[in-house]
Amino acid sequence: QLQASGGGLVQAGGSLRLSCAASGRTSRNYVMGWFRQAPGKEREFVAAISWSGGTTYYADSVKSRFTIARDNARNTVYLQMNSLKPEDTAVYYCAADPSSFGSRRSPNEYDYWGQGTQVTVSS
Repeated sequence: QLQASGGGLVQAGGSLRLSCAASGRTSRNYVMGWFRQAPGKEREFVAAISWSGGTTYYADSVKSRFTIARDNARNTVYLQMNSLKPEDTAVYYCAADPSSFGSRRSPNEYDYWGQGTQVTVSS
């Protein structure tokens, strides 16, 4: 089970930190990812992190602004979002991928999903 939190309303240029708490089988051995979905758009990849935390993946649109990290002792994954833009407005979802291979960027690779948290960036 995945529980995402930390969304909210922020002005452009501001920051937010999302958290995703995992329990049960969706835990430290899985690749964890963040996706987002804006109204009328498909769900898109944002970032992912390997089970050890040693490898990270980012969408070009968020690279250098967002940072993904994980604390396996707390079974929690974080997404630090800085320099937010209005186009970052979306529902953000965390997800877990139990496989040991894959692009990490396709939502089809992820078996477990959190409920989503709304991020709204005002201009």
